[in-house]
Amino acid sequence: MSRGKVLAVCTSDRTGVPKHAIEAGTLRADWGLEGDAHAGNWHRQVSLLGAESIAKVKAAGINVKHGAFAENIVTEGLVLYALPVGTRMRLGDALCEITQIGKECHTHCAIYEITGDCVMPREGIFVRVLEGGTVRAGDAVEVLPSETCAMTGDQPAQ
Repeated sequence: MSRGKVLAVCTSDRTGVPKHAIEAGTLRADWGLEGDAHAGNWHRQVSLLGAESIAKVKAAGINVKHGAFAENIVTEGLVLYALPVGTRMRLGDALCEITQIGKECHTHCAIYEITGDCVMPREGIFVRVLEGGTVRAGDAVEVLPSETCAMTGDQPAQ
């Protein structure tokens, strides 16, 4: 089992803007992060981005805060974008399943305008919440073995 750590939980009340860090968030099953504009009954309920990906932008001389890429959860210690769709993970108390790696960026964000690149479309991941719970900075991120799906009889998301 691979393990990482939550560095920040971020939210915003509207789309298209950077998110701000909060002390703790509630992940609600089949919805996402309570109070976040991107939450809803769809496949991209919660977004995650690794601190390792953010470090690439910082190395280019751009000082960004957690939430700058509109990510809900910043992690450390895992190569998130290398995990396959259907992978299940525990984020704090919640159980989530990866539904998408990266996304199409229809309009370039402010970071792209400054640097000519943005890591979120390539290295950000999206999950749906299977079992709700609380998540906060310092919580473990546990990537569950793929046998977990077989044992429960559940099928990964398509």
